[in-house]
Amino acid sequence: MRYAADHVRVSVPATAGNLGPGFDALGMALGVTDEVQVWALGSAAVEIEIEGEGADSLPRDETHLMVRAMRAAADAVGASHTGLRIVARNAIPHGRGLGSSAAAVVAGLAAMRGLIAEPDLLGPEQMLRLATQFEGHPDNAAPAIYGGATAAWQDADGAHAVPLAVASGIETAVLIPQSVLPTRHARAVLPASVPHADAAFNVGRAALLVAALAGAPELLLAATEDRLHQAYRAPFLPAADAMLTHLRERSVAAVVSGAGPSVLVLGRHLGASGFATGPLDWAEGIGDDRWRCVHTAESVPGVAVTRG
Repeated sequence: MRYAADHVRVSVPATAGNLGPGFDALGMALGVTDEVQVWALGSAAVEIEIEGEGADSLPRDETHLMVRAMRAAADAVGASHTGLRIVARNAIPHGRGLGSSAAAVVAGLAAMRGLIAEPDLLGPEQMLRLATQFEGHPDNAAPAIYGGATAAWQDADGAHAVPLAVASGIETAVLIPQSVLPTRHARAVLPASVPHADAAFNVGRAALLVAALAGAPELLLAATEDRLHQAYRAPFLPAADAMLTHLRERSVAAVVSGAGPSVLVLGRHLGASGFATGPLDWAEGIGDDRWRCVHTAESVPGVAVTRG
């Protein structure tokens, strides 16, 4: 497989996994994006510049998640490895349940798709399967690739996803605290099994959520109830738990975004209801934390790649 370009630009959104009851299955793209440029080099060097999130902590060598994803994509299509220069401007917060690792993986896969001569070999389905090998579950990678809201699953052939209908007027607001919680820690507290009644409860709520998103927003509060993961994580997410309690007591459809500690709100007219983008003055001190909001009124597209 030959390369057809030596420079690509990639834009990839943040994502919220689970959406409450849809554990490891449902997800949605959010209005925060990482912007990356990638050059294929004639040498074997790997050069990485990072601005914004992760600038002080992310590696700048072959161990960077985006580089690893590009190498995996190259192997999948039979392309040779090249040197790389990457310039990343990261806006997606890390360690806050907003899919930053999925975004890095998807950005790497999309960059390789843009560089090779036959990009159809790295279409959305193939990208999702490769991304899930890194992530272990597809609920963040799917909306990062397809945009909007998605339902994803795995079988013997790997990961799959379908877009979900989201009615006009349904908006998102993601509430981001200063505190962080690495996803691996949040997953470690989940039990190996759950009561049958709780599993049945979540199946019903997840199905209801699909219907609510498609055009019944008055059902969003009931549709975002969960018994599989949020209560187990609550002791480790005191800020998110306090915010969820505050909002849901006021009939606001709020869930933990992914593994937390960010909180996702779904509803109508959110910008005029106290969820405008910026610092949340009314939320000062809830959960002994400080909060900011990113409000998105329109469906967010998935990863985009352009040459040159």
